[in-house]
Amino acid sequence: MSENYTDPSGNTEAFRAFTHSPEATASTEAPSRTPLIIGAAVVVVLLVALVAWLATS
Repeated sequence: MSENYTDPSGNTEAFRAFTHSPEATASTEAPSRTPLIIGAAVVVVLLVALVAWLATS
């Protein structure tokens, strides 16, 4: 069985190239905040509707 794969930790230059690859940085992307913003907007709308309903009662 031939060894075609070289372990990046085997030498410093290969390891640095491996850690600076775009695939490694793509997985550290921050999660989307859109669901949090939508949820907060729904809560605000419900609170405003509740206060308006209580003010007219």
